[in-house]
Amino acid sequence: MNKLIKLISVSLVSLFVSISLGNASSGVFKLSHDLGFGKDTNLDAITKGRLFQVVIMTQNRLLRKDLKGKTSAELATEWSGNADATEWTFKLRKGVKFHDGSDFDAEDVKYSLMRVKDPDIGSPAKKTMSAVTDIEVVDSHTVVMKLNTSFADFPLNLTDYRLRMIPSGSADTIGQTGIGTGPFMVEKFDAEGTTILKANPDYWEGAPGLAEVQVIAIPDGEARVQALLTGQIDMNRYVPFSQKKIFDGNSKFNTTVVPTGNWRGMVMRTDTAPFDNADVRKAVRLAVDRQELVDLVMGGAATVSCDTPVAPADQYRLKMKCPQDIKKAKKLLAKAGYADGFDMVIHVSTKEPTWPTIGEVLQQQLAKAGIRVEVKMTPSKSYWSETWMKKAVAMTRWNERPADSILHEAYHSSAKWNESFYKSPSFDKNLADARGELNFNKRRKAYRNAQKTLWEESGTMIPYHVSKLVVTSSRVKNLDEVEVFSVRWHKVKVD
Repeated sequence: MNKLIKLISVSLVSLFVSISLGNASSGVFKLSHDLGFGKDTNLDAITKGRLFQVVIMTQNRLLRKDLKGKTSAELATEWSGNADATEWTFKLRKGVKFHDGSDFDAEDVKYSLMRVKDPDIGSPAKKTMSAVTDIEVVDSHTVVMKLNTSFADFPLNLTDYRLRMIPSGSADTIGQTGIGTGPFMVEKFDAEGTTILKANPDYWEGAPGLAEVQVIAIPDGEARVQALLTGQIDMNRYVPFSQKKIFDGNSKFNTTVVPTGNWRGMVMRTDTAPFDNADVRKAVRLAVDRQELVDLVMGGAATVSCDTPVAPADQYRLKMKCPQDIKKAKKLLAKAGYADGFDMVIHVSTKEPTWPTIGEVLQQQLAKAGIRVEVKMTPSKSYWSETWMKKAVAMTRWNERPADSILHEAYHSSAKWNESFYKSPSFDKNLADARGELNFNKRRKAYRNAQKTLWEESGTMIPYHVSKLVVTSSRVKNLDEVEVFSVRWHKVKVD
């Protein structure tokens, strides 16, 4: 009998060990980033140089969008507004710890969000938090956010991918440590080489399926595709659709097309001639055949946009048609004093693989209106620091944000990252009216009026919102087929 009991005990121990090993984090997952901000690249999510491929795995938000795009709980479990939506109360998840072992609590929330407003930091996300005047710590796991206006959609703004929770007082070190509450912890940060993340075994949603993530700096788009083909990386979310045939039918890879609210565009500085004339800017936009760009550049996998940055699935998106109109474009140019057209230079780089192709297609399209275009290639490594917001015309790209966030951040007269230097009191008023309106239909009308204004006079030509061609090694499992900021990274595994 004793031998039988001993045998059963040994068997149970073996079973538990087997189960434990089966659930343990294992495998190495490799991806890349484009070293977009060079020496300024860091792990502080609210700065211009944030390396988002890392911070989305190491740091959580209060709220996030679920797999269906709906606002859902993350580090906040409940939220509610007062009668006029000027105060919002958030209940926080208990038992969550930062990677340094400290407890996550209300003081961390106040610290993480209020520093976004610090003028010395100059955060690109500052406009997202502009309505917040104070965050009151009620108790260790309750905060009340006080606003300077009624704002019925305020919780939606907190899904912004940059609004991550960090330990109170960590501003001086967060850029290098990346400490958060996320599924992975930074073991080594090397912006220009390979950054190594290790699994957080105490992650509040469960131990990650991966033991390690390597984030490798590869500035050039073509080089990133080659890195995927040769096995240097396991995932590329920026493969041009023109190269889809390379991977189709290849058992070593999996391909997925993911619709997103991300967009590519061409920026004309509204403070620089001839683009300081709204008629010239409108003429340029009218001369563009957006559907042709979608077909030639994206292989049809994109949603035409009439110069609105608001995502196609967003409840405030203005739906309109904007076919190419060469006759009207020429008429506007003549009115502006350019009856014979004018010369312009579009600066592109391979930092975004589709930019050179977009430039070449625009060159042909704009020629029909008498606009003579030179497409000039500029260095990828220094694009954001020496070309973007410096040259009269350059390419741009933005990740998806809630309507209120992107309209404020990219176009409001006082926004630091207003890349086209666009200023419009009527546009600013529409945004203010929208934030303060509690009636949904009236609020939607105000946001849509703002988008109408952009179509008429903005400095940004947005031809489409992209669908991403995501290609992974076939050994990658459980990768959610959604935009990158909604992926549940702790569930990803590799064979």
